[in-house]
Amino acid sequence: KGEMLRCGFGNEFASEDSRCPGSLPEGQNNPQVCPYGLYAEQLSGSAFTCPRSTNKRSWLYRILPSVRHKPFTPMSCGDLTESWNEVEPDPNQLRWKPFNIPKSSEKKVDFISGLHTVCGAGDSKSRNGIAIHMYTCNTSMIDKCFQNADGDFLIVPQQGETLITTEFGKMMVEPNEICVIQQGMRFSVDVFRETRGYILEVFGAHFELPDLGPIGANGLANPRDFQTPVAWYEDRTVATGYTIVNKYQGKLFSCQQDFSPFNVVAWHGNYTPYKYNLENFMVINCVAFDHPDPSIFTVLTAKSTRPGVAIADFVIFPPRWGVANHTFRPPYYHRNCMSEFMGLIKGHYEAKEEGFQPGGASLHSIMTPHGPDVDCFEKNSTAVLKPERVAEGTMAFMFESSFSMAVTKWGLDTCHRLDKSYYKCWEALKSHFNPNWKPSSK
Repeated sequence: KGEMLRCGFGNEFASEDSRCPGSLPEGQNNPQVCPYGLYAEQLSGSAFTCPRSTNKRSWLYRILPSVRHKPFTPMSCGDLTESWNEVEPDPNQLRWKPFNIPKSSEKKVDFISGLHTVCGAGDSKSRNGIAIHMYTCNTSMIDKCFQNADGDFLIVPQQGETLITTEFGKMMVEPNEICVIQQGMRFSVDVFRETRGYILEVFGAHFELPDLGPIGANGLANPRDFQTPVAWYEDRTVATGYTIVNKYQGKLFSCQQDFSPFNVVAWHGNYTPYKYNLENFMVINCVAFDHPDPSIFTVLTAKSTRPGVAIADFVIFPPRWGVANHTFRPPYYHRNCMSEFMGLIKGHYEAKEEGFQPGGASLHSIMTPHGPDVDCFEKNSTAVLKPERVAEGTMAFMFESSFSMAVTKWGLDTCHRLDKSYYKCWEALKSHFNPNWKPSSK
């Protein structure tokens, strides 16, 4: 694709635009005069005093500092919200049909105006919580960028590739890839057709690779497969005004400046945007009997202060082999102390081949029962247990969280995509109980 990207997760990178060789200062971060007359600006993603292993910051060397802008003023938030009390709680199993994408011939909608909050919990002011959004858009952001002061965005494209320009460089992100734009990083989104995807927003923690424990040194998402852009700048004056949109304490604000914010000639540090191709995930699975917990499919986790309990996990269900003996192989019936929000990028999810569609979603809230539908249960209770490919051509994912998530008014009502008949997929489950059952003689 001609992309210039660096490999590795959480690495210390150093990058300068090839048009300005030597633009990174040597031996220090903040010289009295920077090469090429640039300004030095630090972007901190952690407290200064965090342990070295969790300390995140990057130094940006830019044509003008980001502080040069007119005052921020409130703007319409549209369907983006952090108000979790708009409607009464709903503990039911919820499923959404594919979310509508506005037609470009009817209305131009860019990434920002196409953000819709589905559910969430917690609070950006206290830096503890999450939100889940859909984005449905059809036009590129023109002379406009977005900055999230509240938290990190994990973006999961479902339809349409996106060219994401950041202060650190450019990334093309396609369906079956993900990207993470961390707190405070400015970015702009170009789209090339009607585009849709999912966003997991985390307040107060950054995503990291899960611990591997007894799995050992290798497996799941390998650090070498994460990619970070290289420095790219534009020295562009925008006489009509360049708009910075800032998400701050759950609200949107905008300000004007007369130059592009993508004026970073060089940078170094370990606080960067990055992307990852889900095809590179090394699947761990059962090779004997029983169905392991879905935590074996965790790509990234945002840890809470409680050991082993995540604010949010990003989990995928990729193509793999199923070989378990004497085992009901699909996901088991379950009540969970975590919230499970699922989306489908492509294909047919194994536990519900009908009804759960690409671009749609489901939410199984804390302690709400869920599991395979009738057809899945009956078919797999009598299936011949030979090795088989599972989820071929499919990629489903889950945002799992220890927070009890509230659904927004948009999610329950305004979007008109809630599947009111979802509960019926379990109604035909019947009793197979036989009090006279005896074990077969061997």
